[in-house]
Amino acid sequence: MVLQVLFLMFSSRSIEPSIRQQLFLRSKEKMQLRLSTTVLSLCLATLTANPVCWSQQAEAPEPSPGEVIEAENCLVQYIFKVMLAARSEGVLTELHFEEGDTVKMGQLIAVIDDTAAALAVALKLAEEKEAVMNAANEVNLEDALNAEELASAESEAYKDLRKEGAIPYWEMEKKRLEAKRAKLRIDLAVMQKKIAEVQMIAKRSERQLAEFELSQRQVKTPSTGFIEARYAQLGEWLQPGSPIATLIQMDRLRVEGDIDALSFRSRVRQGTPVKVVIENDSDPNKAIKIDGKLGYVSMEIDLNNRHRVWVEIQNQPIIDEATGKVIDWQIKPGMRASIKIPQGS
Repeated sequence: MVLQVLFLMFSSRSIEPSIRQQLFLRSKEKMQLRLSTTVLSLCLATLTANPVCWSQQAEAPEPSPGEVIEAENCLVQYIFKVMLAARSEGVLTELHFEEGDTVKMGQLIAVIDDTAAALAVALKLAEEKEAVMNAANEVNLEDALNAEELASAESEAYKDLRKEGAIPYWEMEKKRLEAKRAKLRIDLAVMQKKIAEVQMIAKRSERQLAEFELSQRQVKTPSTGFIEARYAQLGEWLQPGSPIATLIQMDRLRVEGDIDALSFRSRVRQGTPVKVVIENDSDPNKAIKIDGKLGYVSMEIDLNNRHRVWVEIQNQPIIDEATGKVIDWQIKPGMRASIKIPQGS
């Protein structure tokens, strides 16, 4: 109907322009009304079919305090795992470890050829010692003070002789200028002593820099741990960043898992007491049970509405009675586990 009116309006030349405009506006309003009605109907149908669209963040029913909360996908993970790498280039001349060794913090495990670096340290030590001696030397200052005292006394004596007419004026003036120059020599001696002190500081810094370069050729462990793997060999040429070994911490590990972020919002908090069970696939009756606390609750929620959480646990070594060395650990990274928040927590 609307199209017929529009066709007649534009095809009939007998209709007045004012009437033609009114018909056009009225037809336009009817079309807009029909379009709005159609869009509103579609929206109502969609909302009726999917009520969740009214609130995507609808509150999930909070579980009762007596319900046990269990995390999913729980695994034992490392807390500390680091790649020990070379910090200077050169030939690897010393290795003091093997795979499987337990090392202490600060233990020297490898040395990159440090012959030149050690000689540089010795040279800088000698230069620093010389600078310290120069800074402590006060001979020049004392000599300048004595010379100024003598020159001042002579200047005063020549003034008296000049008053008596015993000497010409230019000799008296010469002694006065010598006394003035002696005072300048004192200032020069003081300045030289200050320069020597500054040079001593510079030489000390050069010595410290040489010692730092020497330390860069010594690979030490940043913490107590277990040598998981060795990559470098004796005699190998290393560049800065070349891997030497992998160090892992085994005395403390953590169990990571996922917990529903919406259903257990009020009960999943950092510090919440939990019970951790480390599974033993070969013998389920020998599972390791540990009481702990949630050490971390992620602020990020994944696509499945879950938090990432973890619990730190203490690991126990297995020691060889004959040698007294650690040969194994009870808990190992990668083992399956469970995290449960007990009733009332």
